[in-house]
Amino acid sequence: MNDPASPQTHWDSVYVAKGENQVSWFQETPEPSLELIKHAGATRSSAIIDIGGGCSRLAECLISPGYADVTVLDLSAAALAAARSRLGDKAGQVAWIAADVTIWEPSRTYDVWHDRAAFHFLTDPEHRTAYIARLRRALRPGGHAIIGTFALDGPERCSGLIVSRYDASSLAATLGRDFELIDSRRHQHVTPWGATQNFQFSTFRREPH
Repeated sequence: MNDPASPQTHWDSVYVAKGENQVSWFQETPEPSLELIKHAGATRSSAIIDIGGGCSRLAECLISPGYADVTVLDLSAAALAAARSRLGDKAGQVAWIAADVTIWEPSRTYDVWHDRAAFHFLTDPEHRTAYIARLRRALRPGGHAIIGTFALDGPERCSGLIVSRYDASSLAATLGRDFELIDSRRHQHVTPWGATQNFQFSTFRREPH
């Protein structure tokens, strides 16, 4: 039985109760992520994993132009089910993983690790350490990690949960020396109801130690 207070229960409840465009993080088109994936040098054959992808439209925006190796990982099976339903016949072109990234056991490596607004929910240092361990194992040496979090002047909470806010340097220090910061930019996200949220996106290259 699921713990009523568990993260999985929380996110399943959110996605069951709200429509895709009724959550603050909804994007009609995930332009910042698409731009950064292209900037990281991804090709149509690159292996790309979207961490905490939920109902995001990133996967379909990748498979539409021909990216052939796209994976979405999310804690919420309800979110993944909604995304699969939206894609219809195209859902089979995406690998779907319902898992907690902090305990997930990667079975392969990826060229691009993308995370928009999942890492900043990890306020427990042990959970951050576990996440980074999976990042090291799942991202090939020379591959790129694109991580978007609330900026230092962004919201302190999201979906009722406290978050950790970052700038590029504090995120780099958290990830450690295995990851070289190669790009950083701010993004102002506008929620479906018109509020603005300050994000920062940082791109790191996995060092071949």
